Amino acid sequence: MSDLLAHLNPSQRQAVTLPPVHALILAGAGSGKTRVLTTRIAWLMATAQAGPHAILAVTFTNKAAREMTARLSALVPINTRSMWIGTFHGLCNRLLRAHYREAGLPQSFQILDTADQLAMVKRLLKNLNVDDEKYPPRELCHFINAHKEQGIRAGQAEAYDNFTRQRVELYGEYENQCNREGVTDFAELLLRCHELLQRNEPLRRHYQARFRYILVDEFQDTNRLQYAWLQLLAGEGAKIFAVGDDDQSIYAFRGAEVGNMRDFERRYADGNVIRLEQNYRSHGNILNAANALIKNNRERLGKNLWTEAGDGEPIRAFEAYSDFDEARFVVDEIGELVRDGLSPQQIAVLYRANAQSRVLENELFTRNVPYKVYGGLRFFERQEIKHALAYLRLLVNPDDDTAFLRVVNFPTRGIGARSLESLQATAHQIHSSLYNAVASLTGKAGQTVGAFIRLIEQLRGETAGLPLPEIVGHIIEKSGLAEHYRREREGQERLENLDELINAAATFIDSEGALGDGGALVSFLALASLEAGEHQAGEGQEAVQLMSVHAAKGLEFDAVFITGLEQGLFPHENAVAQGRDGLEEERRLMYVALTRARHRLYLSCAQTRMLHGQTRYCLPSTFLDEIPGELLKSLNKKAEARATFAASHGHAEAEAASGFRIGQNVEHAKFGLGVIIASEGRGADARVQVNFGAAGMKWLALEYAKLEPV
Repeated sequence: MSDLLAHLNPSQRQAVTLPPVHALILAGAGSGKTRVLTTRIAWLMATAQAGPHAILAVTFTNKAAREMTARLSALVPINTRSMWIGTFHGLCNRLLRAHYREAGLPQSFQILDTADQLAMVKRLLKNLNVDDEKYPPRELCHFINAHKEQGIRAGQAEAYDNFTRQRVELYGEYENQCNREGVTDFAELLLRCHELLQRNEPLRRHYQARFRYILVDEFQDTNRLQYAWLQLLAGEGAKIFAVGDDDQSIYAFRGAEVGNMRDFERRYADGNVIRLEQNYRSHGNILNAANALIKNNRERLGKNLWTEAGDGEPIRAFEAYSDFDEARFVVDEIGELVRDGLSPQQIAVLYRANAQSRVLENELFTRNVPYKVYGGLRFFERQEIKHALAYLRLLVNPDDDTAFLRVVNFPTRGIGARSLESLQATAHQIHSSLYNAVASLTGKAGQTVGAFIRLIEQLRGETAGLPLPEIVGHIIEKSGLAEHYRREREGQERLENLDELINAAATFIDSEGALGDGGALVSFLALASLEAGEHQAGEGQEAVQLMSVHAAKGLEFDAVFITGLEQGLFPHENAVAQGRDGLEEERRLMYVALTRARHRLYLSCAQTRMLHGQTRYCLPSTFLDEIPGELLKSLNKKAEARATFAASHGHAEAEAASGFRIGQNVEHAKFGLGVIIASEGRGADARVQVNFGAAGMKWLALEYAKLEPV
């Protein structure tokens, strides 16, 4: 027993050795919550308070369940395979398999994954002759799942208008189709399991008597139905050991209810609230910044992280002139970290919106730095970007059959599989591209596919002679892509990525100095293909990790860069528009970002950022103001030193120090706090001005954007 508890701190030991009571464990980031959960299970069995079959442990991911099982196997000499340890969906599936008759399911019922569910909804809409433009399949899936996660069947759903009434009817038809085919989706697993226990009293009493201890990981991420399922399973006898951190509740958009923790504290915990505040991950300055930030949230249960590891290094802050300047800074610092011996695998670059990755990826690609996008796709591999590029490719080369097939019916325009099969057969017979073979099609197929050809020809005419960014923007809008994603519930992120594609085109023109003619478009498409096909690190290769802050939850790295700390971006303008609740969720997201770092943390923002192909002037994030200034170290003096060096030395040294190619005749002068470097030759008007204010922060103005990167 002493060995089991030997490596626990006092708060952890208190949590592990609690008597049979409901308890809420507020486990801060890096405070050893997995150790507490597994040791609690081991302690219950070692003290004969519960056998393996009397314990239910719930996690949110299969990875967490496997880790818990592995740790438990190392602590106690039992076979853990028969224990009920798993995710909500996994445990509900197990229970429904055992009681499929009572649940009204066939013995071999199948589970639809997200793609299968979407395919079924599309098939349903087609069979019912429902306009999938008015009722997009993906949006209908979200509607159905959201209702199920609230415990609401189609017959219970409320409809206040005709549009919602139609969606409720489609929800009912979807339920009927799933029942006919003997399948369930993920949301159905939990809902049907809850309904089974609710209506079948003997079965409910059986499981309530069996599971005497219920342990829940990441309790702050539970939704309404998951919480109700736990309460139902616990009944009057079982004790719930809920472990979570309300300060890390960042999944409201998935239905998570941070209020579940407050409700559990009030109704069940009865004063049994233990705070795990000792952090084993980060140094003191990082934790102090996180504590100072999160205390601005009002509705929190409260805790204060601390560590015995010392203050560590100050948090490094950098204010860039532009998002490109920010990306150069990040990659420069990564280079220094790697040269100092840090593994690229232990370096993470975080961003609030996935669209931000494009500029960072471009700089990493240009500088030959291997990287991986964790939990997502690289910018030029994302679905919406590939769709837009396919339209652009058809403008340049109508004979591109791959591009043709990708977008001929996206967004949907009534072109079915038979029409395409007929078109492909015709093209094969006459040895032609699909585009040219359309003229040989007759009947309905000829009409529907012909309309697509006319659209492409119209777009080609409308974009002739336009600058490249305007070509890209016009195609995104007039092809129907933008409108399609506007109607999607979670289409905002895809729209942001499409906006970033316009920014990429504008940047390409600035760097290449080309006009927006056909040649520029061809070159831009080639660049997109190269960046999509190269430089994502291979399997097993050490690489810098790029990810959104949401994807970073649960991870930790030696060095972390949090980029784009500007008002409207982080905190995001959509969240701020929701009022205090939205802002507090954004602050929790920032708290998660800060606490990913072990040793070194960088915070960066930009004064200007490209939006819709044009420069937007930005204000620093309010979150930066909430971090005490004494914890921060400005790195803008590095830029000051580089600029001063560039102004004081010759041509070659100026290029090396500034990162810009300077013209043949270099004139330089120092004016108080500022330095001006003027160049002649290509871009004779160009000049870089670096100004250093009293706070030691600099702004860099590329007034004519004509300096050529080295």
